[in-house]
Amino acid sequence: MLGTVYKSTGSWYTVKAQNGVFYECRLKGRFRIDGIKSTNPVAVGDVVNFNVETKGDETVGVIDRIEERENYIIRKSVNLSKQTHIIAANIDVAFLLVTLNNPTTFPAFIDRFLVTAEAYDIKAVLLFNKIDTYNQDELVEIKYLAALYRSIGYECIGISAKTEKNVEKVKEIMKGKVSMFSGHSGVGKSTLVNTIEPALDLKIAEISLQHQQGQHTTTFAEMFDLSFNARIIDTPGIRGFGLVEIDNEELGDYFPEFFKLKEYCKFNNCLHIEEPKCAVKEALENEEIAWSRYRSYLQIMEGEDEHYRKDNYQE
Repeated sequence: MLGTVYKSTGSWYTVKAQNGVFYECRLKGRFRIDGIKSTNPVAVGDVVNFNVETKGDETVGVIDRIEERENYIIRKSVNLSKQTHIIAANIDVAFLLVTLNNPTTFPAFIDRFLVTAEAYDIKAVLLFNKIDTYNQDELVEIKYLAALYRSIGYECIGISAKTEKNVEKVKEIMKGKVSMFSGHSGVGKSTLVNTIEPALDLKIAEISLQHQQGQHTTTFAEMFDLSFNARIIDTPGIRGFGLVEIDNEELGDYFPEFFKLKEYCKFNNCLHIEEPKCAVKEALENEEIAWSRYRSYLQIMEGEDEHYRKDNYQE
Protein backbone atom coordinates (compact mmCIF):
# COMPACT_ATOMS: atom_id res chain seq x y z
CA MET A 1 0.00 0.00 0.00
CA LEU A 2 1.01 3.61 -0.54
CA GLY A 3 0.64 6.15 2.23
CA THR A 4 1.94 9.47 3.58
CA VAL A 5 4.00 9.73 6.77
CA TYR A 6 2.18 11.97 9.26
CA LYS A 7 4.38 11.48 12.31
CA SER A 8 7.87 10.20 13.00
CA THR A 9 9.22 9.35 16.44
CA GLY A 10 12.50 7.94 15.27
CA SER A 11 11.63 4.25 15.25
CA TRP A 12 7.87 4.26 14.57
CA TYR A 13 5.99 6.10 11.85
CA THR A 14 2.31 6.99 11.64
CA VAL A 15 1.29 6.52 8.02
CA LYS A 16 -2.01 7.53 6.44
CA ALA A 17 -2.87 5.10 3.66
CA GLN A 18 -4.58 6.22 0.49
CA ASN A 19 -7.85 4.80 1.86
CA GLY A 20 -7.65 7.23 4.81
CA VAL A 21 -6.74 4.62 7.45
CA PHE A 22 -3.79 5.34 9.76
CA TYR A 23 -1.21 2.61 10.44
CA GLU A 24 1.69 2.46 12.88
CA CYS A 25 4.68 1.39 10.81
CA ARG A 26 8.31 0.46 11.26
CA LEU A 27 11.15 0.17 8.76
CA LYS A 28 12.11 -3.05 7.08
CA GLY A 29 15.68 -3.79 8.19
CA ARG A 30 18.44 -1.28 7.56
CA PHE A 31 17.26 1.62 5.45
CA ARG A 32 19.50 3.88 3.41
CA ILE A 33 18.78 6.53 0.80
CA ASP A 34 21.47 7.17 -1.77
CA GLY A 35 23.21 10.50 -1.36
CA ILE A 36 21.79 11.37 2.07
CA LYS A 37 23.67 10.57 5.27
CA SER A 38 20.71 10.93 7.58
CA THR A 39 19.88 9.83 11.10
CA ASN A 40 16.26 9.33 10.01
CA PRO A 41 15.78 7.96 6.51
CA VAL A 42 11.97 8.40 6.59
CA ALA A 43 10.49 11.85 7.29
CA VAL A 44 7.07 13.40 7.77
CA GLY A 45 5.62 14.13 4.36
CA ASP A 46 7.30 11.16 2.70
CA VAL A 47 5.16 8.96 0.47
CA VAL A 48 6.03 5.36 1.33
CA ASN A 49 5.09 1.87 0.28
CA PHE A 50 4.28 -0.48 3.14
CA ASN A 51 2.86 -3.91 3.82
CA VAL A 52 0.53 -4.74 6.68
CA GLU A 53 1.46 -7.61 8.98
CA THR A 54 -0.82 -9.06 11.65
CA LYS A 55 0.70 -10.77 14.66
CA GLY A 56 -1.90 -11.87 17.18
CA ASP A 57 -4.04 -8.86 17.99
CA GLU A 58 -1.49 -6.40 16.62
CA THR A 59 -1.53 -4.98 13.09
CA VAL A 60 1.70 -3.31 12.04
CA GLY A 61 2.85 -1.77 8.79
CA VAL A 62 6.34 -2.44 7.44
CA ILE A 63 7.81 0.28 5.21
CA ASP A 64 9.92 -1.13 2.40
CA ARG A 65 10.22 1.80 -0.03
CA ILE A 66 10.21 5.60 -0.12
CA GLU A 67 8.87 7.28 -3.24
CA GLU A 68 10.99 10.00 -4.83
CA ARG A 69 10.81 13.29 -2.96
CA GLU A 70 9.86 16.63 -4.47
CA ASN A 71 12.01 18.33 -1.83
CA TYR A 72 13.07 17.98 1.78
CA ILE A 73 14.39 20.09 4.64
CA ILE A 74 17.42 19.00 6.62
CA ARG A 75 19.40 20.19 9.60
CA LYS A 76 22.61 18.92 11.11
CA SER A 77 22.25 16.08 13.56
CA VAL A 78 22.99 17.20 17.11
CA ASN A 79 25.19 14.25 18.02
CA LEU A 80 26.60 13.23 14.66
CA SER A 81 28.12 16.31 13.03
CA LYS A 82 28.64 14.68 9.63
CA GLN A 83 25.08 13.46 9.43
CA THR A 84 21.84 15.28 8.90
CA HIS A 85 18.33 15.06 10.26
CA ILE A 86 15.53 15.30 7.70
CA ILE A 87 12.81 17.44 9.26
CA ALA A 88 10.15 17.08 6.59
CA ALA A 89 9.65 16.21 2.92
CA ASN A 90 7.36 17.18 0.04
CA ILE A 91 6.45 20.66 1.28
CA ASP A 92 4.45 22.78 -1.15
CA VAL A 93 4.65 26.20 0.50
CA ALA A 94 6.60 27.78 3.36
CA PHE A 95 5.12 30.87 5.00
CA LEU A 96 7.30 33.35 6.87
CA LEU A 97 5.54 35.63 9.34
CA VAL A 98 7.16 39.07 9.40
CA THR A 99 6.57 41.79 12.01
CA LEU A 100 7.97 45.31 12.05
CA ASN A 101 8.29 45.38 15.84
CA ASN A 102 7.47 43.26 18.88
CA PRO A 103 9.53 41.44 17.66
CA THR A 104 11.44 43.00 14.76
CA THR A 105 11.97 40.80 11.72
CA PHE A 106 15.07 42.18 10.04
CA PRO A 107 15.51 41.99 6.25
CA ALA A 108 18.62 39.83 6.75
CA PHE A 109 16.48 37.20 8.47
CA ILE A 110 13.89 37.32 5.69
CA ASP A 111 16.64 36.91 3.12
CA ARG A 112 18.11 33.87 4.89
CA PHE A 113 14.68 32.28 4.94
CA LEU A 114 14.17 32.97 1.23
CA VAL A 115 17.63 31.65 0.31
CA THR A 116 16.88 28.45 2.21
CA ALA A 117 13.50 28.06 0.51
CA GLU A 118 15.15 28.57 -2.89
CA ALA A 119 17.84 26.02 -2.04
CA TYR A 120 15.24 23.45 -1.00
CA ASP A 121 13.01 24.28 -3.99
CA ILE A 122 10.04 25.28 -1.83
CA LYS A 123 7.62 28.09 -2.70
CA ALA A 124 7.94 30.90 -0.13
CA VAL A 125 5.23 33.39 0.87
CA LEU A 126 5.82 36.39 3.16
CA LEU A 127 3.02 37.23 5.60
CA PHE A 128 3.32 40.72 7.12
CA ASN A 129 1.43 40.16 10.37
CA LYS A 130 -0.06 42.56 12.96
CA ILE A 131 -0.89 45.22 10.36
CA ASP A 132 -3.80 46.28 12.58
CA THR A 133 -1.27 47.59 15.14
CA TYR A 134 0.88 49.85 12.94
CA ASN A 135 0.73 53.64 12.56
CA GLN A 136 0.90 55.36 9.16
CA ASP A 137 4.71 55.58 9.06
CA GLU A 138 5.03 51.91 9.96
CA LEU A 139 2.51 50.92 7.30
CA VAL A 140 4.56 52.84 4.73
CA GLU A 141 7.62 50.82 5.79
CA ILE A 142 5.68 47.56 5.49
CA LYS A 143 4.47 48.55 2.01
CA TYR A 144 8.04 49.36 1.00
CA LEU A 145 9.28 45.95 2.16
CA ALA A 146 6.41 44.13 0.46
CA ALA A 147 7.04 46.04 -2.79
CA LEU A 148 10.74 45.14 -2.63
CA TYR A 149 10.07 41.40 -2.30
CA ARG A 150 7.22 41.42 -4.82
CA SER A 151 9.59 42.97 -7.36
CA ILE A 152 11.87 39.96 -6.90
CA GLY A 153 8.94 37.61 -7.45
CA TYR A 154 7.76 36.65 -3.96
CA GLU A 155 4.12 36.70 -2.90
CA CYS A 156 3.53 39.11 0.01
CA ILE A 157 0.31 39.49 2.02
CA GLY A 158 -0.49 41.93 4.81
CA ILE A 159 -2.46 40.09 7.49
CA SER A 160 -3.75 40.30 11.03
CA ALA A 161 -4.07 36.98 12.80
CA LYS A 162 -6.12 38.70 15.52
CA THR A 163 -8.64 40.55 13.33
CA GLU A 164 -8.48 37.82 10.64
CA LYS A 165 -7.66 40.35 7.92
CA ASN A 166 -6.64 38.46 4.75
CA VAL A 167 -6.57 35.12 6.60
CA GLU A 168 -8.89 33.77 3.90
CA LYS A 169 -6.22 34.65 1.31
CA VAL A 170 -3.73 32.54 3.24
CA LYS A 171 -6.21 29.65 3.39
CA GLU A 172 -6.72 29.86 -0.38
CA ILE A 173 -2.98 29.43 -0.92
CA MET A 174 -2.97 26.47 1.50
CA LYS A 175 -5.83 24.56 -0.15
CA GLY A 176 -4.74 21.25 -1.60
CA LYS A 177 -1.18 21.78 -0.35
CA VAL A 178 1.20 20.88 2.47
CA SER A 179 2.24 24.06 4.31
CA MET A 180 4.57 25.06 7.10
CA PHE A 181 4.95 28.31 9.04
CA SER A 182 8.15 29.97 10.23
CA GLY A 183 9.09 33.14 12.07
CA HIS A 184 10.59 34.57 15.23
CA SER A 185 9.09 33.86 18.62
CA GLY A 186 6.19 36.25 19.17
CA VAL A 187 5.31 37.01 15.54
CA GLY A 188 1.95 35.25 15.95
CA LYS A 189 2.47 31.84 14.37
CA SER A 190 0.26 30.02 16.85
CA THR A 191 -2.41 32.72 16.75
CA LEU A 192 -2.52 32.51 12.98
CA VAL A 193 -2.61 28.71 12.85
CA ASN A 194 -5.35 28.59 15.46
CA THR A 195 -7.31 31.26 13.56
CA ILE A 196 -6.98 29.19 10.41
CA GLU A 197 -7.97 25.97 12.20
CA PRO A 198 -9.29 26.44 15.78
CA ALA A 199 -9.51 22.65 16.29
CA LEU A 200 -5.68 22.51 16.41
CA ASP A 201 -5.56 24.70 19.52
CA LEU A 202 -4.29 21.96 21.81
CA LYS A 203 -1.90 20.48 19.29
CA ILE A 204 0.13 23.43 18.07
CA ALA A 205 1.68 25.43 20.88
CA GLU A 206 4.29 28.18 20.87
CA ILE A 207 7.62 26.87 22.13
CA SER A 208 9.11 29.10 24.79
CA LEU A 209 12.40 30.59 23.64
CA GLN A 210 13.56 30.67 27.25
CA HIS A 211 13.17 26.91 27.52
CA GLN A 212 14.85 26.30 24.19
CA GLN A 213 17.99 28.38 24.63
CA GLY A 214 21.12 26.43 25.35
CA GLN A 215 19.38 23.10 24.90
CA HIS A 216 19.59 20.54 22.14
CA THR A 217 16.04 19.31 21.99
CA THR A 218 14.92 16.32 19.98
CA THR A 219 11.86 17.35 18.03
CA PHE A 220 9.52 15.31 15.90
CA ALA A 221 7.53 16.77 13.08
CA GLU A 222 3.85 16.04 12.72
CA MET A 223 1.40 16.64 9.90
CA PHE A 224 -2.23 17.61 10.51
CA ASP A 225 -5.20 17.45 8.17
CA LEU A 226 -7.16 20.70 8.10
CA SER A 227 -10.88 21.09 7.48
CA PHE A 228 -10.51 22.89 4.12
CA ASN A 229 -8.52 20.30 2.14
CA ALA A 230 -5.11 21.40 3.37
CA ARG A 231 -2.33 20.01 5.51
CA ILE A 232 0.17 21.63 7.82
CA ILE A 233 3.48 20.32 9.17
CA ASP A 234 4.36 21.51 12.64
CA THR A 235 7.65 21.17 14.48
CA PRO A 236 9.84 23.51 16.54
CA GLY A 237 12.67 22.51 14.20
CA ILE A 238 10.87 24.05 11.26
CA ARG A 239 10.17 27.22 13.24
CA GLY A 240 13.94 27.49 13.49
CA PHE A 241 14.27 27.44 9.71
CA GLY A 242 18.07 27.32 9.67
CA LEU A 243 20.25 28.19 6.72
CA VAL A 244 21.35 25.23 4.63
CA GLU A 245 25.04 24.98 3.90
CA ILE A 246 25.62 26.57 0.50
CA ASP A 247 28.88 26.89 -1.42
CA ASN A 248 29.90 30.49 -2.07
CA GLU A 249 29.84 29.81 -5.82
CA GLU A 250 26.16 28.78 -5.60
CA LEU A 251 24.85 31.43 -3.22
CA GLY A 252 24.04 34.01 -5.90
CA ASP A 253 21.83 31.46 -7.66
CA TYR A 254 19.44 31.57 -4.67
CA PHE A 255 18.96 35.34 -4.99
CA PRO A 256 16.61 35.40 -8.03
CA GLU A 257 17.45 38.97 -9.01
CA PHE A 258 21.20 38.12 -8.94
CA PHE A 259 20.67 34.91 -10.90
CA LYS A 260 18.89 36.79 -13.72
CA LEU A 261 21.98 38.97 -14.19
CA LYS A 262 24.59 36.23 -13.81
CA GLU A 263 24.99 35.63 -17.56
CA TYR A 264 25.92 39.29 -18.08
CA CYS A 265 28.88 39.15 -15.68
CA LYS A 266 32.31 39.03 -17.35
CA PHE A 267 33.30 35.89 -15.45
CA ASN A 268 31.18 32.75 -15.28
CA ASN A 269 32.20 32.15 -11.67
CA CYS A 270 31.67 35.77 -10.58
CA LEU A 271 31.00 36.10 -6.85
CA HIS A 272 29.71 39.68 -7.29
CA ILE A 273 32.23 41.11 -4.81
CA GLU A 274 35.49 42.38 -6.32
CA GLU A 275 35.33 41.08 -9.88
CA PRO A 276 35.43 43.59 -12.76
CA LYS A 277 32.42 44.08 -15.04
CA CYS A 278 29.99 42.47 -12.61
CA ALA A 279 26.38 42.91 -13.74
CA VAL A 280 25.08 42.54 -10.18
CA LYS A 281 27.25 45.34 -8.82
CA GLU A 282 26.32 47.55 -11.76
CA ALA A 283 22.63 46.93 -11.06
CA LEU A 284 23.29 47.72 -7.41
CA GLU A 285 24.88 51.08 -8.28
CA ASN A 286 21.90 51.82 -10.55
CA GLU A 287 19.52 51.01 -7.68
CA GLU A 288 18.01 48.12 -9.62
CA ILE A 289 18.89 45.78 -6.75
CA ALA A 290 18.19 46.58 -3.09
CA TRP A 291 21.25 47.27 -0.94
CA SER A 292 19.64 45.32 1.91
CA ARG A 293 19.62 42.21 -0.30
CA TYR A 294 23.27 42.69 -1.25
CA ARG A 295 24.25 43.16 2.41
CA SER A 296 22.45 39.91 3.26
CA TYR A 297 24.32 38.21 0.45
CA LEU A 298 27.67 39.37 1.83
CA GLN A 299 26.76 38.38 5.40
CA ILE A 300 25.80 34.87 4.32
CA MET A 301 28.91 34.65 2.16
CA GLU A 302 31.04 35.58 5.17
CA GLY A 303 29.21 33.21 7.49
CA GLU A 304 27.84 35.91 9.78
CA ASP A 305 24.78 34.10 11.08
CA GLU A 306 25.51 33.04 14.65
CA HIS A 307 23.82 36.03 16.34
CA TYR A 308 20.60 35.28 14.49
CA ARG A 309 20.58 31.75 15.83
CA LYS A 310 21.35 32.71 19.41
CA ASP A 311 18.91 35.57 19.66
CA ASN A 312 15.97 34.71 17.51
CA TYR A 313 15.80 31.14 16.20
CA GLN A 314 13.68 28.53 17.92
CA GLU A 315 15.46 25.24 17.45
